[in-house]
Amino acid sequence: MDVVSIVVLNYNGKQFLDDCLTSIAAQSYRDFEVIVVDNASTDGSVEHLDANYPWVRVVRNKKNLGFAGGTNAGIRQANGEFIVTLNNDTRADSRFLACLVEPMRAHADVGMCASKMLLADGRINSAGICISRSGAAWDRGMFEPDLGQYDAREEVFGACAGAALYRKEMLDEIGLFDEDFFLYMEDVDLAFRARLAGWNCIYVPEAKVFHHHGGTAGVGSDLSVYYGNRNVIWYAIKDFPTRLLITSLPFIIARNLALIPYYALRGQGRVILKSKVDALKGVTKMLRKRRDVVRRTNDSEIGRFVKTWSRMKRQ
Repeated sequence: MDVVSIVVLNYNGKQFLDDCLTSIAAQSYRDFEVIVVDNASTDGSVEHLDANYPWVRVVRNKKNLGFAGGTNAGIRQANGEFIVTLNNDTRADSRFLACLVEPMRAHADVGMCASKMLLADGRINSAGICISRSGAAWDRGMFEPDLGQYDAREEVFGACAGAALYRKEMLDEIGLFDEDFFLYMEDVDLAFRARLAGWNCIYVPEAKVFHHHGGTAGVGSDLSVYYGNRNVIWYAIKDFPTRLLITSLPFIIARNLALIPYYALRGQGRVILKSKVDALKGVTKMLRKRRDVVRRTNDSEIGRFVKTWSRMKRQ
């Protein structure tokens, strides 16, 4: 069997760890290792892991590196051919690993597998990632009742990194999560780079995981609004094929301007303005990074996933 390295990122999530790790221990697929990366928690998470989970390898970061940097620290310690990234506030079905591994073992061009992520009440959290010309990216099916509409295995643009499987060979080629993103949209950027390099993504509905959405960063928090709205500009500048980027600029500009009064009315005017100002400050850096992105896929291959609808990813 192929070894799967499960990387669980934790930041002050002690209350979630037991459910998460117990569900991992119950997996039907047994050839795995577990790496919990702790982003300098202050809630006793590391002590709890040391006392109760000797079979877990703990990576202790001296400061909070965000999702991107923290997860990368775990991937660099991984020994597996496949890498699962899993949020600490998740509980995986017992066949989660077995189902995710199956299509990746069967198809050499599959570099990512997306799971069916469900909220605690059974509604859809994510059935893969969608993207639009405006730069907006969102979880397919988010907040919809799970009525079987996402029960077919199919190709999707990318996988939500809260519960995803990545081929290590692919990560070695395209690079890990972009640590400048820190939090949010780093999985969209990674999926885009994978797609540009010619790798595919399969959605696997049988691989189910329950997720406390926003368990760490908080839904609609200033933190999520800032990073999500900064990074949505960065990934488009960095990854969009040239023609798509040029023709999409009116959509990107319009959406980002429209968001300012939207968040201002919610009392988050300063946060949204700071996110956009900092996004513009980082454009030059993203353009430099753009030169290093592996590009083998033609524009039409990317274009079939791009929607004109500018729905926001809910944060």
